Amino acid sequence: MAAGLSVLIPVYNRAVTELIDSLLDQRTDWLGPLEIILLDDGSAEEFRLQNRLLAALPGVVYRELPQNVGRAKVRNQLAAASQHEWLLLLDNDSLLPDQQFLARYAEARHQAAVLIGGTCYEATPPADAALYLRWLYGREREARPAAVRQAALYGQLTINNALIRADVFRQFPLDERLTGYGHEDTKFGVELAAAKVPVLHLDNPVLHDGLEPAAVFLAKSEQAVSNLAQVYREDGLGADSRLLQTALQLRRRGLGALALTTLYVVASRLRRQLLSAQPRLRNLDLLKLYWLLRELD
Repeated sequence: MAAGLSVLIPVYNRAVTELIDSLLDQRTDWLGPLEIILLDDGSAEEFRLQNRLLAALPGVVYRELPQNVGRAKVRNQLAAASQHEWLLLLDNDSLLPDQQFLARYAEARHQAAVLIGGTCYEATPPADAALYLRWLYGREREARPAAVRQAALYGQLTINNALIRADVFRQFPLDERLTGYGHEDTKFGVELAAAKVPVLHLDNPVLHDGLEPAAVFLAKSEQAVSNLAQVYREDGLGADSRLLQTALQLRRRGLGALALTTLYVVASRLRRQLLSAQPRLRNLDLLKLYWLLRELD
């Protein structure tokens, strides 16, 4: 029998019916048994009521956690509950942009133990100006073609839209100390690199459909910077991050305190500009540098 696929989706405050319907429409393209496991990570009851209905669909398992445990731990629990040889990790705010998503993974799965499909965004900006910053960041910083990601194959590794052999994921589980947003995949990528696990980046993106308002995105970005500082302090990881490299270089040159003070003075101005109708990503870079220098101080 062909190798099976377990699609693992942590769910948090989002109805995922459209994503599940699309996956089920393509299930025969995998050429092996397929299960979809949904694990709700402490959502509001209104979303649980909608998603519970998905348990009636063939091949779909829906379960709920009593409280939020975080992105790393919920993915580890999903992997522990899976039955098949391959794991497909998806975020709950993903949509499939075409009808060949599973077929492309099925065709490429023999080429590596870890395959990263990437993320894409709508070509036109959102009508809601509050969502523009998140859309701009996604288009400019996250929607990279496979050739670009393959050039730094472990540093460009993200666990949303990742097809991973189950034995590999269980050998290198995600670090559950990171309970907030961001960088839970940094240590995973470093461990894969150290073990020389083959990684292949594909042009097989999911469409990011979960644009947050700018204020929410800034809060999540600040949490991600805190997590980056944590994995650096505790494990010495993340040094390939351009943001961390800049912060460490400033500190080595004795300029860390001056940069921190200067950025503190302009931080509120940077934030206001990013919350405006025409945000500039350079200002987000400076705000992130301020957050990181403050964490490392």
